[in-house]
Amino acid sequence: MPLIPSVEVPTAAELGRVHLIAIGGSSMSGVARLLAGLGHQVSGSDQADSPVLAELGALGITTHVGHDADQVADVDTVVVSSAIREDNPELVAARERGLPVLHRSTAIAAILGTRRSFVPISVSGTHGKTTTSAWLAVTLAALGRDPSYLVGAPIAANRVTRPDTAAHLGKGPDFVIEADESDGTFLQYPTQIAVVTNVEADHLDNWGTAEAYAAGFDDFVTGPTVRLAVINIDDTGAAALAERVADRVEVITYGQAPTADVRLTDCVLGADRSTAMLRHGEAGGPLRIGLLGQHNLSNAAAVYAVCVGLGIDDAPVRKAIERFTGTSRRFQRIGEVHQVRVYDDYAHNPSKVRAAISAGRAAVGRGRLVVCFQPHLYSRTRDFADQFAEALSGADEVVVTDVYPAREDPIPGVTGELIAKGVRTARGRTAHYVPGLDEAAATTARLARPWDLVMTIGAGSVTRIAPVILATLEG
Repeated sequence: MPLIPSVEVPTAAELGRVHLIAIGGSSMSGVARLLAGLGHQVSGSDQADSPVLAELGALGITTHVGHDADQVADVDTVVVSSAIREDNPELVAARERGLPVLHRSTAIAAILGTRRSFVPISVSGTHGKTTTSAWLAVTLAALGRDPSYLVGAPIAANRVTRPDTAAHLGKGPDFVIEADESDGTFLQYPTQIAVVTNVEADHLDNWGTAEAYAAGFDDFVTGPTVRLAVINIDDTGAAALAERVADRVEVITYGQAPTADVRLTDCVLGADRSTAMLRHGEAGGPLRIGLLGQHNLSNAAAVYAVCVGLGIDDAPVRKAIERFTGTSRRFQRIGEVHQVRVYDDYAHNPSKVRAAISAGRAAVGRGRLVVCFQPHLYSRTRDFADQFAEALSGADEVVVTDVYPAREDPIPGVTGELIAKGVRTARGRTAHYVPGLDEAAATTARLARPWDLVMTIGAGSVTRIAPVILATLEG
């Protein structure tokens, strides 16, 4: 997956009939929804059927299960993500026909160009960007601003956003985008407000070095259209970023540090909610959120800081922030059987895993924390096996499956066993290496006891076994 170079962005009118390869993903399905909302004829394909395809079909979008060259015979533009291999038959056919092939980020940039009134607010960072961008969208909606948004996971249904969707074309000027840094696509957008939740070395298969990865964020927050950067000063990498760019762009910092412009104090992490005092100069007051963990208080502070940058008054913002109930696969409660609660989380790098386990630890109460983790990408497993092991050692019982490859081919010697061994070494914790998901579900269910909290963690297919664990416990 090479870094995506900057390209000329077509107008939305030039896209014509659009076909999206891998339309079932949260972001790609969101792009499809937005294009359909703009009046485009939209089609797409995915390797497997899913409820998402049915939802898109109900909007008049033509969907196909499986990839076939004939499916791009009557389209004008093809949109792909970085996960699409060059030998995909639809991509091959599109190139042979000379069709424009746009990366998802370029299609999003074209959508942003449909209204001069749009204020693109791009939320990026090594982790936390999905929750923060979704939270910002819900907050702006609760304030009556009807924002457009495109985020990386469906927003939990609530009274102020459309239920369970990752995208919406609103009537207001705000356009919230989850901006992916992994392949450099966050540089494609005409961002006006850039949010950085943290900067920790990741995606080195693309960026090459930690220094190059960090430099990408410099370019992100100092782009030609950026007027404000909102940066987490509690994170070492983000704080260094804020210092480097302070003379090139207006910066609002947030966090617990005494020097933060938007400051969190008196943080209390409860079993079912988190609270803090939030201050911005003379403004501010109590903040109460229904999400667990210090990282979510930080995400809430980021949302508040953006609203400050938009000139919105303090008290309504704090009240609106409390309306957010989460997104799919971010410490998502799946169910409970025989006093065993099961949660699912998308965490897939060491810091995200550490934060997810911290939230689980805060919520577990009298029981134990049992985690089933599926590593994502061979290169990430190879590069960060020790860090994953350290993060997972915060659980009482750990099951590690084999690696979910996504776009990568196997790397000899790299399996989930690397992480399981590391957990055993790090703090002497028990760790089970169970390669197959079905067997891992059975092992995890067997380990669980009444009052335990079970978590399935990973960005791949591990999400499907959370209901299996519940069913096994029921049986």
